[in-house]
Amino acid sequence: MRSRVLYGVAAAVALLATGCAGSAKSGDAASTAGANAPSAAVYPVKVTDCAGAETTFTSAPKKIVTSNASSLEMLLWLGAGDRVIGTGFPPGAGAMPARFADQAAKVPVLGQTVIPKEKLLGSGADLYVDTFASMGSMGGGMGAAPTEQEFAAAGIKHVYLHSTACATTLKGPQQDLSQVEADIRSLGAITGTSATADQLVAGMEKKVGMVSDALKATPAGQLPSYFFFDYDAGTKQPMAECDKQVANAVITLAGARNIFGDCDGDFKAVSWEDVVAKNPDWIQLGVRNQGSDAANQKAFDAAEQFLRTFPATKGLKAVQEGHFVRIGSEVTTIAGVRDADTVQQIAHIIHPDLVKS
Repeated sequence: MRSRVLYGVAAAVALLATGCAGSAKSGDAASTAGANAPSAAVYPVKVTDCAGAETTFTSAPKKIVTSNASSLEMLLWLGAGDRVIGTGFPPGAGAMPARFADQAAKVPVLGQTVIPKEKLLGSGADLYVDTFASMGSMGGGMGAAPTEQEFAAAGIKHVYLHSTACATTLKGPQQDLSQVEADIRSLGAITGTSATADQLVAGMEKKVGMVSDALKATPAGQLPSYFFFDYDAGTKQPMAECDKQVANAVITLAGARNIFGDCDGDFKAVSWEDVVAKNPDWIQLGVRNQGSDAANQKAFDAAEQFLRTFPATKGLKAVQEGHFVRIGSEVTTIAGVRDADTVQQIAHIIHPDLVKS
């Protein structure tokens, strides 16, 4: 699982520190955050790590540290954000939904990237929510992670987001949001906000269900091919979103065929020759949020201009037809409530006659 952590820390998780797509809205789910208190929970609650080892909660945690902005945002949606006492990979400008921006900005930053081991163990937390892979290292030169024994000695329970940390252990591809929804429900059970979690998941399922109903008569063979172009990861060598990445689920649910949905894993460095050979019908301009609408459009323009002028890509079908999807990276590749909004947005762009705005 080392490759998952190395790339997740060095590239994918870096999305969280630079912001989320400002265009994503949360609709029905937005009204549910903070709807119930820890007293509504039924304990004990048992959760498992990527290997199946159990952690038991007999009461709701009071002091939570998150590894990055992904798990922080989930807790904010659940109404448990007031219990977060620190985070790594803090959200940058535009990273959070507007309703949570002020609250998220007040969360102490324990590490601009991975939280140093000593600081994490000395944080006073009783729960650490980990978006990264379940292993003894948090990636390359970023320092060793605490062992489970060290977490226990510090009185910190350690849990994972299965949709990301455990993605490469899945037996099949992520083609729906069930793993993301399970993470939301799991955190809801742990924090005593299960009623809110159920409402958030119901809102997600309603949105995705509307898209599925609209596309159900479309034969699979007629669905357009789709390339997520991670512009900010670099242009010399493209990075593919593979079958176990959250983006594969989002793309699939939106009624498209991920051109790299046949590679096993979450991320993989590919070549421009690979992209050209697959000649996608649509290309998503995956750029990080820049903090303002004007800056975001400038970044989208730069990504599009690269594809239009780069010798290897200017002849692609999607480029020739101007089939570009301007939706940011974060709400496509990172697990969260807003993934369902992204499904709707992509589906409306590529199937405008079937999926209405």
